[in-house]
Amino acid sequence: MEAPSTYILVLIGIGLLIALVAWLPLALRRLPLSLPIVCIGIGFGLFLLPQIGFRPLPVQNPHVTERFTEMIVIIALMGAGLKIDRLFGWRRWAVTWRLLAITMPLSILAITALGVWALALPLPVALLLGASLAPTDPVLAADVQVGPPKTGEEDEVRFGLTSEAGLNDGAAFPFVHLAILLAASAASGEPWLAEWLSYRVAWEILGGIAGGWLIGRAFGWLTFHVRADSKLAKTGDGLIALSATLVSYGLTEIFHVYGFLAVFVTALTFRHAHREHDFHKEMHAIIEQVERLAMMLLLVLFGGAIASGLLASVTWTDAALAVAILLVVRPVTGWIALIGYPAARREKLTLAFFGIRGVGTLYYLAYGINHMTVPDAERLWGVVGLVVLLSILLHGLTVTPIMRALDRDQGRDPDAASAPPGLKGPAQG
Repeated sequence: MEAPSTYILVLIGIGLLIALVAWLPLALRRLPLSLPIVCIGIGFGLFLLPQIGFRPLPVQNPHVTERFTEMIVIIALMGAGLKIDRLFGWRRWAVTWRLLAITMPLSILAITALGVWALALPLPVALLLGASLAPTDPVLAADVQVGPPKTGEEDEVRFGLTSEAGLNDGAAFPFVHLAILLAASAASGEPWLAEWLSYRVAWEILGGIAGGWLIGRAFGWLTFHVRADSKLAKTGDGLIALSATLVSYGLTEIFHVYGFLAVFVTALTFRHAHREHDFHKEMHAIIEQVERLAMMLLLVLFGGAIASGLLASVTWTDAALAVAILLVVRPVTGWIALIGYPAARREKLTLAFFGIRGVGTLYYLAYGINHMTVPDAERLWGVVGLVVLLSILLHGLTVTPIMRALDRDQGRDPDAASAPPGLKGPAQG
């Protein structure tokens, strides 16, 4: 019998991957495992096969890595914004502002200092490492985020981690650009501070917020407030959320403002246009399915990168740094941000602990490497890859018992039909 072609094998693999997207969350409901861990294991085993000639190493495919991770992040940001039930407000979002204004800058500072001291990195490269590793991830944090729209699955911990992941990807970008500007200044001697403060901070942040709000208002009006016989909500087609994601990101990037920030603001504004409409559930369901499929594909490739030697350059010093980032830097800076915040001790510890690193980190590093000279980029990819891997393992193995215990403390039954998403797996609503 003639051997099947690569095309046929790819079709079978995609079909099996889609089946896993649907079935695995159910199988993992009570196990101390997460979907990302299983995907990485599948990718690792698959790319050990000698028949697989392609090696998905990001250092060899930096531009593909940047674009693929970018697409996944913006889809996840739309999903995160659509499912937040809490009305926007300075007091209502107090936990978010603490994590953004205190935890993230302190994390960047600490990781940058460790990069210079422990890894002997030049300051711009160390800052790129810090800016890449400080923000939490909206893609891999599904198990600690709020539930779908209008389900009431929004305690303080889940809200804080969801809103932080939604906003800090955009908030970290100025520091990535600062690293790029410092690298360019070191080579040319050109001043950098005025451009960074005026353009990369003020214009791109404010422009991202304004652009996201305008596009969210436009989509909200078209969907819910035009004539009854032509409302987009009447179609019941949740693909409009994917449209809003791409339009928001594309239009704001044309004007050189932060598209990540714009997409999340678009999602929040879109949701606010008619908060109680059931169409939000349809939109979120579509976004979630697309996000999970893309996430699983990326993690299979990430497992393949590990099998192909992604971590080959990692030293014991690098490994110690990775452990310190996850077990010292994030928990300590998270706890500092929550000093004086009116929440139970277990809630604060959970918020401080679950600083999940993932796809956003890979995107920022790829973006930085594609826009500045990074000596020994292979080692930097190894360090970041190890942090992401350890984060997926550490947080994936602990999320189920920790979140179940938290729900019991708060008087919720973790086995109830309305249990939050971290307990049921993202496939259930």
